[in-house]
Amino acid sequence: MVKRILFPALFLVAACNDSNTFKKAEDATDAGRQFIRASLDGNAEKASAYLYTDSTNKMMFDKWERDYDHMSPEEKQNYKDAEIRIIDIHPINDSATTFTYANSYKNDTTTIGVVRIKGEWLVDLKEILRHQR
Repeated sequence: MVKRILFPALFLVAACNDSNTFKKAEDATDAGRQFIRASLDGNAEKASAYLYTDSTNKMMFDKWERDYDHMSPEEKQNYKDAEIRIIDIHPINDSATTFTYANSYKNDTTTIGVVRIKGEWLVDLKEILRHQR
């Protein structure tokens, strides 16, 4: 009887102890870099750990995942090999920063937001929409 209860309980505890948890970002720059590097590497799990998950960000992130899945293996490798080129990191206040960057593969400039919510720095992709206007 004890084994029937104990084994499933241990399995549940082991399953909840996710070994793929990612270190929280120390600041806005760290959050931006971690998110961008994971995105360039095609690591959606890690990138999503640094994403502020509201409905708009989720929709934008899902589109990125679909687009990435349709890339050729060569293009994916080019992104993985790319370096992040930081153009500007601009603190707006103590809990919001804009992070403008390009990468060495595609030299397109992109600006993302990084916000501090409940003490945690997370990427807000809606800033991309503001800069496309």
